[in-house]
Amino acid sequence: MRAVIYARYSSDNQREESIEGQLRECKEFAEKNDITIIGEYIDRALSAKTDNRPNFQKMIKDSYRKVFDTVIVWKVDRFARNRFDSAHYKNILKKNGVKVVSAKEHISEGAEGIILEAMLEGYAEYYSVELAEKINRGLTENALKGKLNGGSIPIGYTLTKEKNLVIDEESAPIVLEVFTRYADGETMTAIAKDMTLRGVKSKYGNRITLNIIHHMLKNRRYLGEYRFRDIVHPNAFPAIISEELFEHVQKKMLKNQKAPARHKAEDDYILSTKLKCGKCGAFMVGECGTSKTGIVHHYYKCASAKKRRDCNKKAVKKEWIEDLVVKYTMKIVMDDELIDTIADRILNLLSQENTKIPQLQAKLKEVDGYINNILDAIQQGLFNASAKKRLDDLEQTKAEIETAIYSEQLQKPEITKEHILCYIERYRKINVNDLESRKRLIDTFVNSIYLYDDKIVFAFNYKDGTKSVSLAELEEELSSDLEGATPPMSLKFEHLKTE
Repeated sequence: MRAVIYARYSSDNQREESIEGQLRECKEFAEKNDITIIGEYIDRALSAKTDNRPNFQKMIKDSYRKVFDTVIVWKVDRFARNRFDSAHYKNILKKNGVKVVSAKEHISEGAEGIILEAMLEGYAEYYSVELAEKINRGLTENALKGKLNGGSIPIGYTLTKEKNLVIDEESAPIVLEVFTRYADGETMTAIAKDMTLRGVKSKYGNRITLNIIHHMLKNRRYLGEYRFRDIVHPNAFPAIISEELFEHVQKKMLKNQKAPARHKAEDDYILSTKLKCGKCGAFMVGECGTSKTGIVHHYYKCASAKKRRDCNKKAVKKEWIEDLVVKYTMKIVMDDELIDTIADRILNLLSQENTKIPQLQAKLKEVDGYINNILDAIQQGLFNASAKKRLDDLEQTKAEIETAIYSEQLQKPEITKEHILCYIERYRKINVNDLESRKRLIDTFVNSIYLYDDKIVFAFNYKDGTKSVSLAELEEELSSDLEGATPPMSLKFEHLKTE
């Protein structure tokens, strides 16, 4: 895993851990869990109650470049103290393939907060439909006119003020060279290495990697074609390569594709950053290996044991442990009494989260008091120009506060217990054999799993949600659901590779 560290220090609390201390413990956590640190984002003397933090926003923006897949924080309150901001930005990171992990807390979020966060993400999508439709109309009009609707600008082009792509005379020859060399039989790896030696840079000033070369060779924009959803606009902007050369390259890439059995499956490890070694506490990471018969097996292995660091935890089969966790989680979801309790706790948490509305309402009450005092004075005959001006100012202030309250209420719609129960009910109907459904189930309800040789400790995302269950009990309890699944075992392979 490639990670960045986000550290924040607030000057209004001198007892908080220093930036240096946060960085040190985050680095120790990364070393223990075989995580590579590639950068740091630091905001000094800034509160997490606001998202207006320069380096925090830079980190969110950089996540679109997909150069890191994990954000490590000392504690979760370094990331955000506002549940709505936390849900919003974690959702952005999640879409960009990035997870947030805490170096000091086994529970990465407070109790029912994780389930609430998942539900808020769903409601955010629901309430944004109308806005999305309006935006889509504008984007469609742009696409029909051949104007770019955002996204990265390909190497070889620059963008005009009118959002049209035009050829960049300096970098366009590089594009033509890459296509020609690959068509002539040179490998993508060799081309990327040569570009690095020559000092050729990407749009972001980074070296040209294998992934950039691969993306470049697949990009139909170099034909002058612009695709936006179901709209295909040929000749939207000047072409850099011919259609004949492009098609020749596509056929060659298809021929050179690796055999399906050798594909990486890193995205399929649904317990990534959730499953931990019960012996040493390190993450258990996904790996695969090929047996003597040529069959590829996938499993989870302790990061410390993998690096031979005084941990002898054996690897376990991926299918076995994932099926066990999914089935046991579904058992929790099917418990009516427990779900009703969780819904009550989420509702209580939600009522405590929005601190801005209560503050505005308190201010409104204060202003109403001032207005009533002046009105009482007027009724008693104590009226003058100064009192009238003061009354007008207070009425204006009241109108502004009421507008602010309405705005907050629109942004954060009221959620009832029925809404929460309805949302959780959806998980009872999911297909447990569908990969995306399994991921959503685990991300929403499971905080962490500690795997021992004889038991598993589940930490679910609700108060008092820690369950310790022996493997024997689990196999007996879930025997019908796990029929055909094989127990955990140590595996030996001719070739091992980390996913």
